[in-house]
Amino acid sequence: MTVQLTIPKLACSACVNTINTAIQKVDAAATVKADTKTKTISVETQASETAIKEAIASVGYPSI
Repeated sequence: MTVQLTIPKLACSACVNTINTAIQKVDAAATVKADTKTKTISVETQASETAIKEAIASVGYPSI
């Protein structure tokens, strides 16, 4: 399943790394594609969208 989210605080590669690490804890096989210009991420995962959103929010990057 692909989850697409807008993350207003997504600004740089360090943000992407933090988010990627949080998602990997929920689904180690997940792949994350992030675009800091549009502040969006696309996550290919077997985890639920809720689990992904919670993981991202827990590290300070809530989605809208």
